[in-house]
Parts: sequence; C-alpha cells; structure tokens
Amino acid sequence: MERKLTAILAADVVGYSRLMGADEAGTLQALKDVRAELVEPAIAEHKGRVVKLMGDGLLAEFASVVEAVSCAVAIQAGMAERNDGSSSAREFQLRIGVNLGDVIVDGADIYGDGVNVAARLEGLAEPGGICVADTVYQNVRGKLDVSFEDMGRQQVKNIAEPIHVYGLRLVTEPAPAASALPLPDKPSVAVLPLANLSNDPEQAYFSDGITEDIITELSRFRSLFVIARNSSFTFKDRQVKAQDVGRELGVAHLVQGSIRRSGDRVRVSVQLVKAASEEHVWAERYDRQLADIFAVQDELTQMVATKIGGRLQAEDRHRAVQSRTGNPTAYDCVLRAQSLYYEISRTANAEARPILEEAIRLDPNYARAHVVLAAIHNMDFMQSWSDDPERSLAMAIEIGQKAFALDESDGLVHAQLGEILQNARRFAEAGRHFERALDLNPNDVETRALYGSFIGGESGLEQLEIAERLDPCSFVWIPWIKGSMLFTARRYDDAIATLTQIDSRVTTAKGWLAASLAYAGRTDEARATVAAYLKAVERDLTVVPTSSDQWQAVWRREAKLEHEDDNQHLFEGLRLAGLDL
Repeated sequence: MERKLTAILAADVVGYSRLMGADEAGTLQALKDVRAELVEPAIAEHKGRVVKLMGDGLLAEFASVVEAVSCAVAIQAGMAERNDGSSSAREFQLRIGVNLGDVIVDGADIYGDGVNVAARLEGLAEPGGICVADTVYQNVRGKLDVSFEDMGRQQVKNIAEPIHVYGLRLVTEPAPAASALPLPDKPSVAVLPLANLSNDPEQAYFSDGITEDIITELSRFRSLFVIARNSSFTFKDRQVKAQDVGRELGVAHLVQGSIRRSGDRVRVSVQLVKAASEEHVWAERYDRQLADIFAVQDELTQMVATKIGGRLQAEDRHRAVQSRTGNPTAYDCVLRAQSLYYEISRTANAEARPILEEAIRLDPNYARAHVVLAAIHNMDFMQSWSDDPERSLAMAIEIGQKAFALDESDGLVHAQLGEILQNARRFAEAGRHFERALDLNPNDVETRALYGSFIGGESGLEQLEIAERLDPCSFVWIPWIKGSMLFTARRYDDAIATLTQIDSRVTTAKGWLAASLAYAGRTDEARATVAAYLKAVERDLTVVPTSSDQWQAVWRREAKLEHEDDNQHLFEGLRLAGLDL
C-alpha cells in the first residue's frame, strides 16, 4: 500500500439539485462546459491532475500546495467572470476546499483523511469561496496575491480532531482607497497588536492578551477615544504605514510595539506615534519579571493617556484599575482561555473551561477568571453547544454573580452579567448592569452593541452607530446585531442590506436574513438562505432541533426579545422562509 503527501482540491456546484430540477439538460451541459472550458484547463495549467469526477463534484491533486491554491483562485476568478451578467437562474457557483495531507494511493485513485478533510473544507466554503486547512495556510501565506480570514477550529463530521480553517479572499485588484474617517472630537488612539518576539510562536496568545489589556485600560478613560480590539487586530502580522492605519481607523495616534517572553521574564517595547506624520511622541522598553506585568501596563497606559490627552480627570485615573491577580500563572491561564474564547467554537469552549477553573483554583478571588468562565458557559447556552443549555445558563449566572461580588468596579463584569441576565429574561437587572458597564467603560464596543440591542428602537440603533465608529473594521458581529434589530423594527430591506454585508459564516445571521427576505416577498431567496442555514446548523449544533418547540427554544435564545409579539413575528418570518418552526 503506497502512501504520499499531496495537495488535494475538492470542488462542487452550489445548489446543483435545484438547478437540475429547473433545467436538467441545460444544467448538465453547463456543468460539462465549465469543466471542459475552465476547471480542467486550470488544473492542467497548475500541474495538477483530475483524480475523479463525482456527479457535480471533482477531486484533483497537486504536487505543490501553492499550485493547488493558485488553481483554486483561478477557477473562482474564472467562474465570477463567466457569471458576470448571467441570470441568477443559470448562474453556476462553486465551493472549493484545499488540504495538504497524507493519502493512500490505489491505482489512479486516492483515499484517506487527507481527502476527507478537503471535502469537509469544501463544505465549509461560501458559494464562490475557498476554504483551506491550516497546513495549507502556513505553506502559502505571503506567496500569493490573496488574503485570509481566520475562521477558527471547526468540528466536522467523521473527522476526529477539529480542523483549523482559513477562508481565502482574492485581492487581484487593489481596493480603492477608503476615504479617511473624520477624527473624533476627543484625543484618539488605536493600539496595534504587539508583535510576539518569543522563540515559541504558541506564545502569541500572551502578546495578544497583553495588547487587549492595554486597550481595555485605555478605554476606561472617558476623555479618550479608543479603537476596539476587533479593528486593531485586523492589522495583526501586516506591514502597514501609520498614515494608512490612521486614515482607515480615524485616529490621530497609534501604539505599536513587541513582547518577548522568556521564562518568568518579559520584555515589552512600545512606542506612541502620530498617525499622520509618523512622528514619535514617546517610546519605552520594560524588562521586568512576569509578576510585574500589571505595573508595566499601568505605567504604559498612564503615559499614553497623558501624552495624547493632556490633563486627565481624576475619576479616569481612579477607574483605570482592572480586576487583577497576584498569581502570574492564573493570569497566564486567563490569557490562554480568552484566546480560545475568541475562536467561537464548541471545541475551543470545551478547552477553555478547565484552564479557567485552574486559574480560579490558583486564585479564588480573581474576578476576571470568573467572568470569562461565565462568558464561556453563556456562549454554550446561546449557541446550543451544551447538552443542557439551561444548566449552562444557570452556571453562567452563578459564576457571573460571583465575579460581581469580587469586583463591582470592572465594566466587563457588568457587561457580561447584563448579557447573561438578558438571556435569562431578567430584563430590569440586565439593563442596570449594561448602564453601569457603559459608565465604567464608555469606549467598550461590545457593551455599546449589547446595550443597543437590549434597548432596541432608534435609541438602540444610535448606540450601534457609536459601536461602529469604535470598531470600524467590524464586518460580522455589529452588522449581525444591527440586522436583527432592523428586522425587529420591521425594516426588512434595511435588514437585508445589513445582513448581506456579513463577511463570515455566521449561522444565525442566515436565519435573520431568511426571515427578512420572506417578509420582503423574496421567497426563492429566503428558501435558499434557509437551506444554507440548515446545513450550517447541522455542522454547528450539538443537538439539531427536530420539532417546532425545539426550534423556538433555539431562536428565543438567539433573539433575546422581551416582547412575545416580537418573538412570534420572528417565528412567522422563519416559517415563511421554509423553516419547520
């Protein structure tokens, strides 16, 4: 039995059964034309070979992973050109997955997990899109004129371990220069991700966590305007000019730097620059014990705030205090768990829980460890990742209230507890926590967005506008929240325009979009969107709903609507779109 390492490309046609049902002969001929005129020539040009055809699908292999990805890009670019100007009824779209893996060779065919993973990656891709495995990403990044979106680790059928997936985007033409965002009326700053200079690349969670803590510390100063983590981190691992970043984020100052960790010592190098001129305002290097990292953060944030903000209010200084621990190992546990939490996956949540429990064992009074653990349980509830969602919510409430008892001055504690209590339909308590969170941290974008969703109406949308300015590079979660609010306000066309902007595979966003399309009278599009939603549900949920009551429970958790008529309005929209609810 021969084995080899090879690059595998899997592709299939989106909505093939629907196309065949509408025009069997025409669809079959169109598929043959696409293969003969585009797909097979592209594979040959990139030194690959077609392994086999499978109905509407195709499997190919390449000796070079760079050639495999280049071929995928060429195919999707060619498909976009062929579809330009065609009617939607005759438009062909492909999904493509690319993996680098070990396969078993049997004559002209290949088998094994390497092939299976490629097929699963293809299933994760959006129509017209490409998904690649982490092994592919590591081999091709920087070598092709494309960009990647980290989609986190995905658990897929019949593959034991989660796959770390990247979505690939074409950048064959330079994007038009975005007009500069106007500067806020406050001193403004963005903290770019501190580069990880440690010998171990796995230490990236530590440099990312320190960056996030600095952002959090600065954002407590109500006299400053501080860009959110999500937007700052879009510049991670990118060579960028200060002027371009300042223009894109609409800020006057940038904080840049690096972290090197070795054993129990940490070296932090940081500089503050004016974005427009790249003039250095201040620079410092800290070489300290890990136990002193909070003192470094205090000095750094106070200096940055003073340099760009001048005379600061006394209450700002008083509030710039974070829930902390005297145990460096507990702090490291929280940073690792936060990194997993941001992956937004069932598997990552499961990994994060014992790490946070260890942090609490090391320091039972560490409020931040409690609140992140509460957030993990809350996400398990909201995403239906738990076998017992109500138990997950009860745990989130219990742990969140423990965090509150430990530190009432942490805005994150109030924001997270507000969301948890809203999920528990304890709306009056939730509102009080959201308002206190904003009072403690007026620059916190997540609190702004959650509070906007909570209060709803025009006032809520105004909060979303503030959140969008604090997080100008957010292409997923703010439009997701805004789209759901517009739907609830019965502004279906606006909801559709917002939800179709989402640049990711957000499962429940597809449900909101389907319901909006249904009420807008776009029935065919609504049903196609529900089909995509159901496919994502099968992939993402621990238990797929099988009854109307189960579906309603899932959507009550998602929508968190206070008024029952709003819930029924949502349910009816999903029914109109074709969901058996």
